[in-house]
Amino acid sequence: MKVAICQTNPVLLDVQTNIEDVISKINHCKEKDAELIVFPELALTGYFVGANYHEVALKIDSPEIKRIASVTKGTAAVVGFIEESSSMNFYNSALIAVDGEILFAYRKLNLPNYGVFEERKLFSNGKQVPVFKLYDFNVAVFICNDVWHPSIPYLGVTQKADIFITIFNSSQGSMADEFSNIESWEIINKFYSRIFGIYNICANRVGEEGLDARRLPDKKKGKGTEKKQPDMDDIFLAPKTRKTYQFWGGSEIINPFGLQIKKAKLYKEDIIIADISRELLRKKKIMLPYLRNDDPYFTHRALDRILFGKKEDLSIVKE
Repeated sequence: MKVAICQTNPVLLDVQTNIEDVISKINHCKEKDAELIVFPELALTGYFVGANYHEVALKIDSPEIKRIASVTKGTAAVVGFIEESSSMNFYNSALIAVDGEILFAYRKLNLPNYGVFEERKLFSNGKQVPVFKLYDFNVAVFICNDVWHPSIPYLGVTQKADIFITIFNSSQGSMADEFSNIESWEIINKFYSRIFGIYNICANRVGEEGLDARRLPDKKKGKGTEKKQPDMDDIFLAPKTRKTYQFWGGSEIINPFGLQIKKAKLYKEDIIIADISRELLRKKKIMLPYLRNDDPYFTHRALDRILFGKKEDLSIVKE
């Protein structure tokens, strides 16, 4: 299967411009015979949406989402966006569209709420880790902070995932000057591929965003015209966090042995394409069968004991 990552630079809060860019890149990758095309987290909105999150949200059956899905005829795409549910909850989601149809939206489970991150103030968290079939592969999708919690990727592996699609928005300085996001993500991406024996398709974005420059386009005056932020924005922004953050890109495709197949440019828009094969997955499972004796039932029993105080029968003599 031929896989493409589109490392984009979305315009903050300008959904229409970002949709046009995504559609253009899907068509470009289709011309290159890509069978799976992956975009970063929140590719339709940008990251620091603040109090405007509900203004740029889309429903899964909205005309905009249907339009993106229709372009995937003959391929598949994963696109990050803000989803509004029928019950008016909002999610940091990833659209999964296959062969012109909307398959589902994966909803981010672990929402950060520290430092410059304010996702738990804005979004509801997802409730499932679905795995879907794409050609001969089982695929699981994760969004950013999900993979910083190893129990979440493990739920994908227990459902026989062959491919992880990891989409994220990582910027320099968003954690601390002593902490390297670039180094940390390279370690994490390789770790899951090497330990679980899966392909990891890792899509980050590029560009700059400032928390003090968030404005919606004024529909009456035309695209790009700024209007005053709602007063409620002060709830979401602390003065000390008002700075610009640089998203570094570096998207990569990692094989089941934890080796990098393709690496995108740092700090620049880029598209990378690589072939992945079931034969290499098979080779890894034969040579290094880490998961062959994995017992999720043991994990289940242990969690029951830890969370609910259920005690194991220790009266049996064990040799």
